[in-house]
Amino acid sequence: MPLQCGIIGITNSGKTTIFNCLSGTKVETSSYAFSASKSNIGIIQVPDRRLYELEKFQKTERIVHTTVGIVDIPGLARGSNKGEGVGNKFLADIRNTDALIHVLRCFDDDNLPHIDGSVDPVRDMETVDLELQVKDLESVEKKMERLERAAKTGDKDAAHGIEVLKRLKHHFENFGNARTLDLSPEERKYTDDLFLLTIKPVMYVCNVDDKSVLKGNPYVEKVKKQLEGTGSEILIIAGKLEAEIAELESPEDRTAFLKDAGLEEPGVDKLVRSAYRMLNLLTFFTVGPKEIRAWTIRKGMNAQQASGAIHSDLERGFIRAEVMKYEDFIRYGSEHACREAGRFFVEGKNYIVEDGDILHIRFNV
Repeated sequence: MPLQCGIIGITNSGKTTIFNCLSGTKVETSSYAFSASKSNIGIIQVPDRRLYELEKFQKTERIVHTTVGIVDIPGLARGSNKGEGVGNKFLADIRNTDALIHVLRCFDDDNLPHIDGSVDPVRDMETVDLELQVKDLESVEKKMERLERAAKTGDKDAAHGIEVLKRLKHHFENFGNARTLDLSPEERKYTDDLFLLTIKPVMYVCNVDDKSVLKGNPYVEKVKKQLEGTGSEILIIAGKLEAEIAELESPEDRTAFLKDAGLEEPGVDKLVRSAYRMLNLLTFFTVGPKEIRAWTIRKGMNAQQASGAIHSDLERGFIRAEVMKYEDFIRYGSEHACREAGRFFVEGKNYIVEDGDILHIRFNV
């Protein structure tokens, strides 16, 4: 199963519309609050034009994109941590994801009433954050109780853990998210087993009306001001417009539609790539006449670990990795030409794979 991004947001924010565009599915959308009874799961391809550039120099039978999992969490509301609205079940679904895409409603629509009576994306952001913070606070308090019992028996490590958790508890009580609290690697060992909801990386999607997709609107500006200085990534997407693009079958029709809208590519393509970066992932390629394929690994993985993404036998019997850089392959046009130019490298198991590397793994099992 690939790494997963969870799509969260207040009910009627347009999450499911964006999920449908991302996943190519047609999950029913509704204007009724809490109408969803379960989370929706999909697998999405990561757009990568480099695959088609590689095909220009290596004819192949098929092209295979790498993928990321996406989970559409039913809309949250005040009281979700107490089981109201979508309730605890869906907070647990959030816990199982690796990163979050927070969809904010930045459009007016009289036919789609807001659960709180008016559109305010900053208020909605704070509502969702609070629900997750309260749930995380419960987890911290339960662990503190366990450590306090251990500390009474003289466990010094437990006593140190309590001090770390007290800092985290205070942070939540002041409406902070775990990701904004500076903890050392040593301190994180007391929190890692909690699988905190607010420690997950998050990006924000401002879901706007069609006419605001290029320059945004006052709702978007309000979000930008709220998140100023946090380093958070903010994307502007018109969910309804993306749904219309997704309905078009031919590439020519999509290109024409995008041009008329003033867009170079669908917003969901940008969203997928941003989610990929947020998950701290990179892509390497295998290139041959049977297939050109993109593979996903975590940044910082070495050649032997990366070979395991292809097959466990390759990692177990790893001998060496033959490496070309994507830019070199495109420049010189073939493996032979890269060899002639001195741009073909033989690397051992400790070589750190870089984004765009073309690998051929030699192994023996």
